[in-house]
Amino acid sequence: MNTIQINTTQNVNIQFKLAGLGERILAAILDILILLGYMYMMNLLAAALGFDNIKDRWSKMAVYSVFMLPVFFYTLTTELFFGGQTVGKKIMKIRVIKIDGYRASFSDYFVRWLFRIVDIWLIIIPIIGTLSIILSKSNQRIGGISSGTAVVSLKNDVTINSTILQHLENSYKPTFPSVIKLTDRDAQIIKNIYKDANHKDKELLIKLRKKIEGIIDVKKDENMRDDRFIILVLKDYTYFTQDMT
Repeated sequence: MNTIQINTTQNVNIQFKLAGLGERILAAILDILILLGYMYMMNLLAAALGFDNIKDRWSKMAVYSVFMLPVFFYTLTTELFFGGQTVGKKIMKIRVIKIDGYRASFSDYFVRWLFRIVDIWLIIIPIIGTLSIILSKSNQRIGGISSGTAVVSLKNDVTINSTILQHLENSYKPTFPSVIKLTDRDAQIIKNIYKDANHKDKELLIKLRKKIEGIIDVKKDENMRDDRFIILVLKDYTYFTQDMT
């Protein structure tokens, strides 16, 4: 499987597996099935509410257009609020990320969504997007190239030491509930920087600790070492998210 190396804003290199074409097609099919189910339910609801009896053609079209707005904006809104994933992508364990190491913004997701017109909907079958994924270096469709994003796989056949997960005792009690503000990618970056800096670069540990404090809105106890604080954050993140993966 192809990989992509991301140089994060903390100047740490992280290697991701690029999502394969098959995974992306299956994710798209799952999303289409979800949307078809939604459209079917909306048609039943419209019939139950008597909208089928509206005589004026334009009024009827306006009503059904409102019902279809979630379908039209589905990809944009789900990727925006689910951190680069639609429901189909969540099921297939793939995600949209920025290739420059920054967090994807609304404008990035909007560009991806807008270029679906060319990549997917311009002709009956998504030839342009498919060819772009096959031929581009980072498996990007035109929307991905234009927004500086790529779709990566979250499936990793690696040990726990290579992941964001931490070993937890059964009696473990979390210290910082606000770690849920972090994303998986944030936690992975934190762990990578910690491994790189621990026992070598105390200044980097201090910077990392301050960055974490700002994100999760907590302050380290003055008697707690920076490395201990970072490990607690990673353990707490594992505690609150282990049942969600």
